[in-house]
Amino acid sequence: MMNNYVILYSGGRMPESETEQQQNLQAWEEWYGKVGKALVDAGNPFAPRAKSITSDGKILDDVDGCMPSGYSIIQADSLEAAVSLARNCPILKDGAKVSVYETFSAMEM
Repeated sequence: MMNNYVILYSGGRMPESETEQQQNLQAWEEWYGKVGKALVDAGNPFAPRAKSITSDGKILDDVDGCMPSGYSIIQADSLEAAVSLARNCPILKDGAKVSVYETFSAMEM
């Protein structure tokens, strides 16, 4: 059975020059091509600002821990298979960390 997995990107750097931007875009397009039909949502990068809401309702102007920088969603038949797809993600070359989370439907709870 195929499940969805969120690939959460943390850290990394944005390409600075136009040449780096084009190379970066090409690397992402190649990776998306390798992931193929397993790609559910290519995702987007996150803006560098965020707020957190605590359980008691306080609003904080930052996040706890490392700031996530983007996400993608893929389908795979296991966490190991999802990690195998994620391990070649081009953001890793920019110094980011990648975490892979299995999702499940609230209806399964």
